[in-house]
Amino acid sequence: MQARSAKTLIIGAGPAGLAIAGQLAHRQQPFVVIEASDYIGFSWRNHYDRLHLHTVKEHSALPHFPFPANFPTYVPRLQFVDYLERYADHFNIRPLFNQQVSQISRTTDGRWNVQTTTDLFEAEQVVVATGYNRLPNKPELPGQRDFRGIIWHSCEYRNGAAFRDENVLVVGMGNTGAELALDLLDYEARPFISVRGPVSILPRDLFGRPSQKTAIFLKKLPNWFCDLVTRTAQTMSVGDVSGYGLGKPAHSPSYNARRGKPPILDVGTLAQIKAGRITVVPGIERVNAKTITFTDGRERPFDAIILATGYRPALSAFFNPVVTDRILTESGYPKAMWFNESALRGLYFLGFTTPVTGVLYNLNSDSNSIARQIAENNFIPA
Repeated sequence: MQARSAKTLIIGAGPAGLAIAGQLAHRQQPFVVIEASDYIGFSWRNHYDRLHLHTVKEHSALPHFPFPANFPTYVPRLQFVDYLERYADHFNIRPLFNQQVSQISRTTDGRWNVQTTTDLFEAEQVVVATGYNRLPNKPELPGQRDFRGIIWHSCEYRNGAAFRDENVLVVGMGNTGAELALDLLDYEARPFISVRGPVSILPRDLFGRPSQKTAIFLKKLPNWFCDLVTRTAQTMSVGDVSGYGLGKPAHSPSYNARRGKPPILDVGTLAQIKAGRITVVPGIERVNAKTITFTDGRERPFDAIILATGYRPALSAFFNPVVTDRILTESGYPKAMWFNESALRGLYFLGFTTPVTGVLYNLNSDSNSIARQIAENNFIPA
């Protein structure tokens, strides 16, 4: 099979892939984008209906192309998809679709081979921008095969219309789990959230100001001061929620965010928990035919289970084990955006961090850093 040549090959046509493509187009640098699905922004097209960005539009736009002025402060899912399409048109980004990557390997002359199900690409630089949400994390619950109700991952959930007047257990309370419980309540289901440990929560808007803007300001200050402010803000705005089954975090929201565990940006779930309309339960001991037994010994009937258990980047599938050990952490995320050792030169990763300032906000600075590195090695304009 003859390889298709590219100066820079970008894997993924979601926000991260488009961000680096836009940066390179802005610099008149050549690139090729490949995408596993049929569409730009595939994941965003398939998220649950009520999803909005949790970050404000002025700090969530991709490089060199702001959101339209008539978009709301917190952009809804379908408008964000529309924006991604406009972004691609603006920078003339034309991905090659249905290119599912199976292997990324180094050639003997220092280039990179990227094998897909149909083609072989050879490039001087490869930017892996497949994102946090590449593969859903679907843990096997003890006894779940005995359950007679529905078990869905959050990636299969669109809205709560199918669960009206049913007991539904949401497993996991990140931003997705918290919002799905709220959505189920809106559709007159009886939502429960299974929480195994303390949950860190901040309001999406803190004292009338978007929490993201405060986080961006605090990022410029020492970590100890940032931790003090976010802990104080959490205490004043959320208070002690341990009495509702949510535990008490040992550290501040900013401390946890630096370790890959950003806080929930609450949009109303906490108020419904305090009002008794959403029930928090502990971890699952066992799933039975029509009930679930929890770690505190209680047993409750349920009609459905929604796994809000997140996603995995699954990057290890692309590389041989030796390379995997050098570039990925134990949890499977890149150790850095790029590596200076000669055997890994030209390999970049974008969009695999979850900073408290917002994933989309950081795509601007991170894609700029990568594009600058690439431009220094590219001498032929597009």
